Amino acid sequence: MPRFSYEAIREDGKITTGSIEADSIESAGNSLSSQGLMPTNVKEEAGGQAGVTWSSIQEQLTPIKAPDLILFTKQFRTMIRAGVSMMQILEVLEQQTENLKLKTILRKMQKDVNEGLSLHEAFKKHPKTFSLLYCSMVEAGEASGALPEILDRLTYIMDHEHKVKSDIKSAMQYPMVVVSFLAIAFIVLLTFVIPKFVSIFSNAGLKLPLPTKICMALYQFIANYWFIIIGGVFILIMALVFFLRTKQGQFLRDTLLLNLPILGPLLLKAAISRFASIFAILHSSGVDILKSMDILSGTIGNAAISHELEGIKNHLEEGRGIAGPLKLSKYFTPMLINMIAIGEETGNLHDMLQEVAGHYDTEVEYSMNKLSEAIGPMLTVGLAAVIGFFALAIFLPMWDLTTMVK
Repeated sequence: MPRFSYEAIREDGKITTGSIEADSIESAGNSLSSQGLMPTNVKEEAGGQAGVTWSSIQEQLTPIKAPDLILFTKQFRTMIRAGVSMMQILEVLEQQTENLKLKTILRKMQKDVNEGLSLHEAFKKHPKTFSLLYCSMVEAGEASGALPEILDRLTYIMDHEHKVKSDIKSAMQYPMVVVSFLAIAFIVLLTFVIPKFVSIFSNAGLKLPLPTKICMALYQFIANYWFIIIGGVFILIMALVFFLRTKQGQFLRDTLLLNLPILGPLLLKAAISRFASIFAILHSSGVDILKSMDILSGTIGNAAISHELEGIKNHLEEGRGIAGPLKLSKYFTPMLINMIAIGEETGNLHDMLQEVAGHYDTEVEYSMNKLSEAIGPMLTVGLAAVIGFFALAIFLPMWDLTTMVK
């Protein structure tokens, strides 16, 4: 469908510009008029019919990151509170956002809302950008008439999750860099340094010790079968990627991660904190329990815990309350279950869930510090093992060579 750029006069008398998709200039003018705009100049954009353009390539390559979405939600909430009309909000946000992909999505949402779709339905048409939680919260806000307050809670959730993910990534960056350089050093020593020393030792007629023999065996294997190794690694990685895209693969991956020492408890505490904070917001926003479980199952970020939530939902349909079915799961802690049980009995579930979320936020921070402290010694031991192995491979025969010379 061709695109048309336009200049138009708004209801407040100010001139606005933008672009719109339409079948013809007349259709574009009619769409603008239905939005409360008086078009003064409408013309087709050059190259509007082109299939692939540089801007479209840039749009596809531009990701919508968490900070972009958080900023968009904050601006959206502020303009709703100011009483700006929905079409004008979407138009202003489209003009102000610098993210090309988000700009295109907002343009499509303007068209959808103008054609009669509700706001949450327009959001649902872009599931890769707006999660099930996001769309459900917007739907609850539209139904209750408290959209700004619910967007406030949604912003808090996104800010909190972005911080936790950033902290975990920051903690893992240092060990990943060290391990990468260690692997490179291992390959360089094995393929370039050790063979030269071995040729010297062989010419001297020395009997090679076990570490040197192991190094040479690895070198011979890499030198003779490097194409098989590269091909095998590539096939293994591709198979792993495809397997992890399946539900079974995600379930197996997350189950294994939760059972890892140090890292497993950290991931579990982060998931429980996420569960409690999202559940608290959904509950206070008027979302019913069964739908909340659906949303939590799709947004908890862990396939193993999502599987447990599916089973819990079946028990909830039988009218057993929340705390009882949670006891059947192996991942939800006694503290979470007891606090939910108290909240159900006292009618103060939201506050109890907030308490749990705050507690596990502190636990996650403590576990992050513990992980950071454990990473240093582990890397030191690994580095010492690699250096010690190559030192033995080189210096044991060199010692024999020195003895022979003497």
